[in-house]
Amino acid sequence: MKKVLVLGGGFAGIESAIYLRKNNFDVTLVSDRDFFYIYPTSIWVPTGETKFKDICVELIKLQDAHGFKIIIDPVRSIEAKEHRVTLKSGRVMDDYDYLVIAIGASKMKAKGIEHTLSICGAPEQSLLIKDRVQELVEKGSGKIAFGFGGNPNDTSAVRGGPGFELLFNVHNLLKKKGIRENYELTFFAPMPKPGARMGEKALKMMDMFFERTMVKKHFGKKIKAFQNDGVIFEDDSKLESDFTMFIPAGDGHEIIKDSDLPKNAAGFVKIDDFCRVEGFEYIYAVGDVAAIEGPEWRAKQGHIAEVMARNAAHNINEQENNADNHKGYQEHLNILCVMDSGDGAAFVYRDEKKAKMIPLPILGHWLKKGWGKYCRLSKLGRIPRIPGL
Repeated sequence: MKKVLVLGGGFAGIESAIYLRKNNFDVTLVSDRDFFYIYPTSIWVPTGETKFKDICVELIKLQDAHGFKIIIDPVRSIEAKEHRVTLKSGRVMDDYDYLVIAIGASKMKAKGIEHTLSICGAPEQSLLIKDRVQELVEKGSGKIAFGFGGNPNDTSAVRGGPGFELLFNVHNLLKKKGIRENYELTFFAPMPKPGARMGEKALKMMDMFFERTMVKKHFGKKIKAFQNDGVIFEDDSKLESDFTMFIPAGDGHEIIKDSDLPKNAAGFVKIDDFCRVEGFEYIYAVGDVAAIEGPEWRAKQGHIAEVMARNAAHNINEQENNADNHKGYQEHLNILCVMDSGDGAAFVYRDEKKAKMIPLPILGHWLKKGWGKYCRLSKLGRIPRIPGL
């Protein structure tokens, strides 16, 4: 039985391990934490609507469900030409036939970033955000800024949706408590039209959301630095804030930048349409770690990471059996999400042919809640997987 080493315990890594096992490979998964974190549902941790433990799935349970082996030990280095991966403990992994890299991305590091917290950062940051929000609720008033940044070297590495969702959920929390009028909520971003990749209709609807929820906008100015009481922009203007939630753009992982793997200008691994790393026949890269090619509006999302993971597993199996029915990821590129607002949601979809945003009052919130439970149970193999979800 051929051996596959999978690096990463997120959406891309877990999906790769599951589907490689379905193809009867001997799979070892290496992760820097002992749980799989369902990031899309973390937006409810800061508002107390969801408990942290409920969006974590223990890797040992996934191992029992699917039969892959797990090693909890961060990756320290990848030496592709030497066919070697070294872990933080010093353990050397070189006994594999195929390598799947799914370690995600690092984050752009703006000056003063330590004065912010991110809903897309380390999982534990969601709890810290909860503490900060609770402090301001107890105070009875305050200014909260929510924002995200971009990476000029790779436009696919922007993740703004969770920022919008957390903003609207905090608005809804304050509204329920009857104290919303005591708070100034502002959304900021360096680009003139944040969310433009979702399409013009979505942009107009987002403006309606901002107006209806009395959220201020601060768009089109580059971020110079963060301070403990606000955000400084390129023209030295300042957005005052008692708490700033900021999602930095993705950047090439430090381990990848230090490796001998081919990289694009942002430091993401160069791959072909079949997710195979350029110049390396037995190495694949999936999810945020990879340089995704395609239209300008392309975005790195969990469902794209999973498509890439399933394709990589399929293509490894094809390669092993000397077959050529390989599957590419680019034909599956789209933007797909249910953007939650705490009291409803909006269905967002975009591909090469169309872009739409459909309001889902009340029902949408519970649909996304249901998806969170579905994600957990389907990953554990307790309910069937629905194609495309």
